Amino acid sequence: MATSYLGELKRKQISADEAAAHVKSGDWVEYGFGLGQPDLFDRALAARVATLDRVKIRGCLAMRPRAAVEADPDERHLTYLSWYFSGLERKMHDRGLAHHIPMNFGEAPDNYRRFIDVDLAVLKTAPMDEHGFFNFGPSVTYHKAISEKAKTLVVETDASVPYVFGIENAVHIDDVEYVLDAGASAMPELKNPAANAVDQKVAELIAPEIPSGACVQIGIGAMPNAVCELLATAPIKDLGIHTEMFVDSLVSLFEAGKVTGAHKATNRYQMTYTFAAGSKHMYDFLDRNAACFAGPVDYTNLPNHIMQNDRVISICNAAQIDLSGQACSESAGVRQISGTGGQLQFVRGAYASREGKSFICLASTYERDARASRIVARIDDCNIVTTPRTDVMYVVTEYGMVNLKGKSVPERARALISIAHPDFREELERQAREYRLISRAVF
Repeated sequence: MATSYLGELKRKQISADEAAAHVKSGDWVEYGFGLGQPDLFDRALAARVATLDRVKIRGCLAMRPRAAVEADPDERHLTYLSWYFSGLERKMHDRGLAHHIPMNFGEAPDNYRRFIDVDLAVLKTAPMDEHGFFNFGPSVTYHKAISEKAKTLVVETDASVPYVFGIENAVHIDDVEYVLDAGASAMPELKNPAANAVDQKVAELIAPEIPSGACVQIGIGAMPNAVCELLATAPIKDLGIHTEMFVDSLVSLFEAGKVTGAHKATNRYQMTYTFAAGSKHMYDFLDRNAACFAGPVDYTNLPNHIMQNDRVISICNAAQIDLSGQACSESAGVRQISGTGGQLQFVRGAYASREGKSFICLASTYERDARASRIVARIDDCNIVTTPRTDVMYVVTEYGMVNLKGKSVPERARALISIAHPDFREELERQAREYRLISRAVF
């Protein structure tokens, strides 16, 4: 490592308490995304939270409890806001300790560069390399844009962060004000729930629709990952990967010899992603692996980039869909569950791709106080539409698959009723006629 960089590193190193002391009342503090959120700094900020007021912490997909938030359970001193809720942030929201910021994920870098103020940013990175760069690891997303906008930038280095190849994946020490050494801690892991019988059935319906040479995007959840696991044993070859989230099942698909990327137009022979969350095995796989390419989220998620690859296959989840085709994937009424993420942009990018297909998949029912249908005549009050009916292509439940493109509202209603749970079809038919979604004369 160049002596000049080592000297600069030594000059810029500070303790966690010293870093937290830079937070002032009224500041916007940026915690960044997923695995790139700071931990040592967060604990130091928690220790002095009572001395501050009107501090806003902006984060996304937190994978560990946020100590500063937990230290202020009545929100007297700070507010935490997130672009996309993890399971932890969903629970924080239920306690009144997290608030949502709506966004199409692929627009994040531009949002920061054009509209967002950042007083202090603290991002977890790999330790400085021999060229003076701090690698963002598998949380590339919009961290380069944050580093450009932050009035003060602190990096919290952790030797356990995988070093990834790609673009806009690092910040140079010349652009960093302070460095906080957090040693080496175990990276938080995200366990995907095991696929159940419904997930397997949906996967079995989707898998035959994916040809050899297709370029695949896999969303979060057991259902999309069940498709990936099924493809690992299918008679298919030369798949490409251009996705938002890198998940464990993509490692399985690669290790099964199904992924070559030979037919991709962008990053040929490489698996393209913007962030990762999963097991230690996956993090080890990503570390300095030339088969993987990490880019900012505007590179992976904007439809004009997605569509450059042929036969793009997008597989995402929904929580509810109405008989006209509106897909709700991020809320349960006023309760925020996750966020828009990249769903809408991948649906649009897949459609624009030559021979591309997008799949919205969901179980036909869910259990709360009683069993209820996820296919409904009208979406629930206050539920958020993530993908408009004009964009939805294939909808899949364990009872079948329908393509809504080119269909009228009566045809859509009929198609969606046909893949609803049989126990709810008669009621959906009655409601469809009551709301005049289905014509008496023709349908």
